Amino acid sequence: MTEDVRNLVLGLIAVGLGALLGWLVRGRLGKRGLRRKQAFFGLPDNSESLLVVNRDAGGGELMVVHPDVSALLELAAVIKECGAHSQIVAHDTARQGFGDRTEFCVGSPVVHRRMAAHMHSLLPGVRVNAEPEPAPDRGAFQIGAERYRLEAGLTEYVILARLTAGQGQEARPVFLFCGQRAVTSQAAARYLARHHEKLARKHGNDSFVLLLKVVNSQAYGPDVVELVADVTQAARTPIPAPSSRASHRAK
Repeated sequence: MTEDVRNLVLGLIAVGLGALLGWLVRGRLGKRGLRRKQAFFGLPDNSESLLVVNRDAGGGELMVVHPDVSALLELAAVIKECGAHSQIVAHDTARQGFGDRTEFCVGSPVVHRRMAAHMHSLLPGVRVNAEPEPAPDRGAFQIGAERYRLEAGLTEYVILARLTAGQGQEARPVFLFCGQRAVTSQAAARYLARHHEKLARKHGNDSFVLLLKVVNSQAYGPDVVELVADVTQAARTPIPAPSSRASHRAK
């Protein structure tokens, strides 16, 4: 074997070993990334999860509005990537506790019973203005002392939360997508799907509550989303009731 042939053979062997090593490293890193993703979403292999949605207006059957369908598709892709399974249930039929299965709850507490129950129990520092008559504060969020008004199609807010209710590391999380309009829930689901790695690095597997702003949805749909603030502390701190003096003066 000449020296040139020997060098060629050694070079091919080195390339092959390098490719094999790279494949093994990528596979190992891919598995580690999958495990982190499963831990963040509470979705180990073959686990079950719930997608809890509102019913479309009218009719007793489970008919979901188009933006909520889009949100469910975003979440279904995440669930599939984790190797888990999902079940879609209506908000008024999900009569069970939380922590046994990961739950993705999509909708407004004004019309979504399950969301309203979670907000009351887990986010006592958040209030949603549910006045039926047109008014500047209709649909507005109050988080602690701050108020966030809805400007339909221009500036719309949505709360994205990961909550475990203090049940320990083994409890499966509840994810809330509570928006002022349906398009904002879709935007929050897409934001979570795209940024879950960053959120996991920052928050680990702890609870968090983020306020997002959907910008100009009439032109951009759910695609332009800004993080307004991490409102975890304010959202989980009960809003003080008005004092008796303040109530008396209001009269």
